[in-house]
Amino acid sequence: MKSETGKVGRRALRLGALIWAMAAASAFAQEDSGSAASANADANNPLANVTAFNIQTYHIGSFHGLPDDVNGNQYWLRFAKPLSFGNSNWLLRASLPYNSFPLGSEFGDVGGVGDLDVFLAYQIDTQPGISFGIGPQIVAPTATDDRLGAEQWQLGLANVFFDGRSPKFQYGYLAIYRAGIGDTPEGKTRPNLGAFQPFAFLQLGDGWYTGGAPVWTYNFSNDNYNVPLGLRAGKVVKFGKTTANIFIEPQWSVAHRGDGQPEFQVYAAINLQFR
Repeated sequence: MKSETGKVGRRALRLGALIWAMAAASAFAQEDSGSAASANADANNPLANVTAFNIQTYHIGSFHGLPDDVNGNQYWLRFAKPLSFGNSNWLLRASLPYNSFPLGSEFGDVGGVGDLDVFLAYQIDTQPGISFGIGPQIVAPTATDDRLGAEQWQLGLANVFFDGRSPKFQYGYLAIYRAGIGDTPEGKTRPNLGAFQPFAFLQLGDGWYTGGAPVWTYNFSNDNYNVPLGLRAGKVVKFGKTTANIFIEPQWSVAHRGDGQPEFQVYAAINLQFR
């Protein structure tokens, strides 16, 4: 029997899909003006020069090496804020997860807040339409259950690139490396992780777009990795000065090493930009 938490996650996913469909239907007849097309192209820019708040979820329907009826959920609250120090421009991004994962020999659900992830990207001046940022990343051990976090501070480096010169097709990547600092708690593996998130988006008109933004991970501590691919259905809607990016993106693992890696998951979100 699947867990109650898994059922809650599936209900939340269905509700998110319903909200997405209702918002998309309400704006289906809109035509893309020049400013609307620019906002649509910028809606997926991680370095957009706007304050943003995102509500994101991964519903993991199956894991490599685990029983078929085992599933999990990860929810993210993410806040981004552009900052200026003198003549330099930066972007602060803070992300806090709520995790519900099957752990232990019986694969029972363990739920709680995970580790807080913050990075500060220095935005380097480039030609118009291209964004490039690089800066430090810090992960704080804020997990409410020691099984849902590293129990150790981590430091790293994040690099973001986004090419939004075309109103029809945008692409880029987010690259991260981080490692644990200080003493590693007994029984824990020292964090030593890399992640690469390529993304590409094709604008279809009227705010609709497709593409994908899977996260490829590599664990340098044990050589485990996972490479998912996905296909997104997304809609960008403007409400006054707020741009809402609503999407759902099923993802399948095409290469992996190590049990417990997501095999199939659904990534969905409502990303808000306040202009």
